[in-house]
Amino acid sequence: MKIVSACLAGINCNYKGESAPCEKVIELVKQGKAIPICPEQLGGQPTPRPGAEIKDGNGLLVLNGEARVVEPKGNDVTKIFIKSAEEVLKIAKLIKCNEAILKQRSPSCGCGEIYDGTFSKKIIEGDGVTTALLKRNGINVISEEDL
Repeated sequence: MKIVSACLAGINCNYKGESAPCEKVIELVKQGKAIPICPEQLGGQPTPRPGAEIKDGNGLLVLNGEARVVEPKGNDVTKIFIKSAEEVLKIAKLIKCNEAILKQRSPSCGCGEIYDGTFSKKIIEGDGVTTALLKRNGINVISEEDL
């Protein structure tokens, strides 16, 4: 069983209250092969909500306490993003998830690419917080761009 970013399944849950539908992901959900999740919503954040980026690192560094997740006005939402990732991991373990397909460049779901924390749309190498936690627990993570 797979977990997928809910926004990729067509659910309006991203920070703008929109989705980023991916037909391959939608088909996996329809076939019962994937469960849609939104880390931020699982962590208690509203939709819509301010955007966020990882400052001074990547998701792994956030988990290690060496980087932060911040909103454009500087509000630190690191604890919320860690809680969000932990909630996703609980679901992944419950359903015996072996793979996740997550939204590229998201501070939660980014897989291999995230924004640099300056809100300038600059992309750097790295994983989001949820992706880093899933990988740390042996779950293969790919982005919708890798499908």
